[in-house]
Amino acid sequence: MQQSFDKQPPAQGGAVDPITLSVVRGILETTQREMTLSLEKTARSSVFNLAHDYSTALFNARPEMILQGQDIPIHLGSLIPAMKVIAAYFGDDIHEGDLIIHNDPAYGGSHAIDTCIYKPVFYKGKLVYWTVCKGHLTDIGGPVPAGYNPDAKEIYAECLRIPPVKIWDRGKPRTDVINLILTNLRARRDQEGDFNALIGACQVGERSLIRMLDKYGEEQIDACIDELLAMAERQMRSLIRAVPDGTYTGTAVLEDAGHGFGDFDITATVTIDGDNCRIAIDSPPQVPYFINSYEGNSYSGVYLGLMMFAQLPPPYNEGLYRCVSVDMGPKGTLCNAREPAPHMNCTTTPMETLTDAVRLAFEKAMPSKVAASWGHANGLNIAGWDKRHNEEYVTMVLATIISGAGATPHQDGWHACGPECCFGALTSGDVELLEHSYPIIVHRYSLLTDSCGAGLHRGGSGTAWEVEPLDGEMTFIMFGEGRRIPALGADGATSAMTETKVGRLELKRGGKVETLRRNTIGVIGPGETVTNINPGGGGHGDPRKRPVTRVLEDVRLGLVSVEGAQRDYGVVISDLETLAVDIEATQRLRGA
Repeated sequence: MQQSFDKQPPAQGGAVDPITLSVVRGILETTQREMTLSLEKTARSSVFNLAHDYSTALFNARPEMILQGQDIPIHLGSLIPAMKVIAAYFGDDIHEGDLIIHNDPAYGGSHAIDTCIYKPVFYKGKLVYWTVCKGHLTDIGGPVPAGYNPDAKEIYAECLRIPPVKIWDRGKPRTDVINLILTNLRARRDQEGDFNALIGACQVGERSLIRMLDKYGEEQIDACIDELLAMAERQMRSLIRAVPDGTYTGTAVLEDAGHGFGDFDITATVTIDGDNCRIAIDSPPQVPYFINSYEGNSYSGVYLGLMMFAQLPPPYNEGLYRCVSVDMGPKGTLCNAREPAPHMNCTTTPMETLTDAVRLAFEKAMPSKVAASWGHANGLNIAGWDKRHNEEYVTMVLATIISGAGATPHQDGWHACGPECCFGALTSGDVELLEHSYPIIVHRYSLLTDSCGAGLHRGGSGTAWEVEPLDGEMTFIMFGEGRRIPALGADGATSAMTETKVGRLELKRGGKVETLRRNTIGVIGPGETVTNINPGGGGHGDPRKRPVTRVLEDVRLGLVSVEGAQRDYGVVISDLETLAVDIEATQRLRGA
């Protein structure tokens, strides 16, 4: 389906005083950061206060995104269509003091566990802005704790769907509606705390925006915001003009992670015409498995692939996308799902594959500019009964999806920075705080040898996270993929060793270790552990051209094994203690 957002004419330079523009821009950016900080400091769950799995944004009354936080990319792209759906749904029935909640992908949302709060901001009786917060609640109802149900055949088996609904009406909380929602969620204490944090962050943003209007006036602020939108548009148009006109196609493979339908191809076709860009997505029919993506969520994957290529400086707002049109393909497909398709895994799978497809298409247009793929998410949720507090616990362990970043044309990928869908905005938090919050012990959280994609610039290392329940059974739920196909390299990067560069889960019980690669639900008890292993990032450039000294340094640090040095990089180490190199054998192997 063709993107239906209204397009603006090419931006022209504005006549806004540059000092005032800089001050207003600073206020908007500070407002957004204050909202983010408020979420971190007031939320209750580890998903919020440790992992920072939330995002904030500001919209004008049109509504256009006037500032997207440098938060979780997979949240922010979807907020653009979602905000337009919310505004259109309520129309004239939007009043000062309202608060709207929403999570339903059929109404422009991403996946249902990402819950949004929208607050209209009024000034002198007139709607002027919206403050918006989206956060990943640790549970959203349904039959499986934490929402990810690999056995779901339709959305009704996954979650509590919340279409646009007011939880505050003209300043008065709708306690009946709030109670209805919270009653359907596990670990209510955590969910209520995060709920209130989302509401409070929106109020913090509103307070700052009103102060800004009091000081500078609505007319001057509107002019500054229009210029910031135009500035972002000019930057994107300038970049696209530098890309040779033509049509470029990229295809990425979504591996079968246990659904039994085989691998899928997702293809992005990018057409460049002057300073305009059209991106068309071709994906297979939707499946009765939790990897379908509704249209709103898929915009995030497309925009992330575009921004991985663009690498533009701020401001980041909706002006970036005025010259970009997107066609998600027909309804009922994997990247443009139709209800009641199950979808909960969609923000990682298939979004990271969709992002790769877009990135690969741009790589054909300008190979020197595109970075390698980051490690895809291969994650773990846990749930059980906390005897210390006599209550249920449930959480998505964001530390388990921390993978390696992709290399760039200029440097190695960062370690433990992914996954691709979060692009560095996610944090793993302190192990001690996780152990304090839940009745678990984390035996291991480490980087991995030979997980980095090989290249002239190597990818970042993936991670291993090993957990044991302390005083009772613990349910674990696997989700994601990247367990057979490593993160894609760029500009000729390849890895001879692939088994060590993919995700998997190791289940240890009864003295035996079982490797799991299929999304599944299991139970372990005290004395048993699961170790979630995440992939590394892709490499960039020919690994045989990586300087021998840098390969040896990676071996010394434990990032590359002696075998990996030889197989991936063509470096033959003759002495394990001194790491002396067999120069002749290395030259012969690299030459071959």
